[in-house]
Amino acid sequence: MTVIQQFLKWSKTANVAQRVDAAAALARAYIPGQLSFDDRNALEAALTLLVDDPSPKVRLALSETLSLSRHAPAQVVAALAADQTDVAAPMLARSPLLSDGDLVDLVAGGDDRAQVLIASRPRVSMAVSAALAEVGSAPACVALVRNGGAQIAALSFRRMIERHGDNAALRQAMARDERLPPDCRHLLVLRVGEALSAAPLVQTLMGPARAEKLTRDACVKASIALIDSIDGTEYAALVEHMRQAGELTSSFLVRAAAHGKVDFLAAAFAALSDQSEKRVRTVLAAGRSAALSALLARIGLKKSAHAPVLIALAFWRDAANGRTTAGTQEVSWQMLQVLDDDETPGASALKRLLRQVHIEALRANARAEALALAAA
Repeated sequence: MTVIQQFLKWSKTANVAQRVDAAAALARAYIPGQLSFDDRNALEAALTLLVDDPSPKVRLALSETLSLSRHAPAQVVAALAADQTDVAAPMLARSPLLSDGDLVDLVAGGDDRAQVLIASRPRVSMAVSAALAEVGSAPACVALVRNGGAQIAALSFRRMIERHGDNAALRQAMARDERLPPDCRHLLVLRVGEALSAAPLVQTLMGPARAEKLTRDACVKASIALIDSIDGTEYAALVEHMRQAGELTSSFLVRAAAHGKVDFLAAAFAALSDQSEKRVRTVLAAGRSAALSALLARIGLKKSAHAPVLIALAFWRDAANGRTTAGTQEVSWQMLQVLDDDETPGASALKRLLRQVHIEALRANARAEALALAAA
């Protein structure tokens, strides 16, 4: 009778603790791969039978011992990975023998904890990330975003926001993630605004209408700030997302002009006018009023907004050439002066917007000056 045969006979009467020790010992013996062909086959057969042991402690001992091995029997790894989560955990977290296809299937059939373990693996491929984004729980998506070793496509980021954008932990993790594409970052800003306006405390204190207005204004400010936080090469993607979301409005373009986001405006004007960005930049740089007015008309900017935007572009062009040190406070004031004699409904709304921008700039500058004095 071989050693393996003796083990199998013994295991029928051994208690759980004894079987746990024996399972770990057999797994350790198998890993180096230095056994004869016959002994290796016999040992593999024993490990395969132990996968069916009624005690999860025995199966866990196998899972823990074999989880880092590249030589573990494939059928044993597959069975353990599909076991109850307590047993499968070591395999799900680190087994190098689980393929992307295996992991995608395990994501689809696993519970929250199993999905979190897969999302936390040292390396997660784009395919597995896509599966987690599509069917994973909110905790699994949070674990995925926090995992620096995960490859995540832009579409997967978007799906996670669409499915779990109301989850504060996920929003926080994404906001800190440098991999997050600019269009997804903007979508995240909108979801934060939705969550804030829907909060019971905010609704109670402010009322639905005022809460919606305040959060909408906050989202617009966040979108303006977002422009500064991304690379210019990503403006086109952000513009397209904002256009699809209906956020690229005349009022937003006017606000962007007041804040001097000229490079972003070039990308926005190019997209809205169906002209090349190079052509639009040439028009903006030349500063000829007729050409600029024609461009603003082509993108559908409200007529009342043309003069203020032209004033802003002229000021920021002078600032870029070193002829002035104007900032948002000065530019927004000059934009307001252009509208002094215009009493049309469109101009009235524009005046309210520019006054708001001007007041915000005054506050920001006063705050900065106070902090500078305090630090002196």
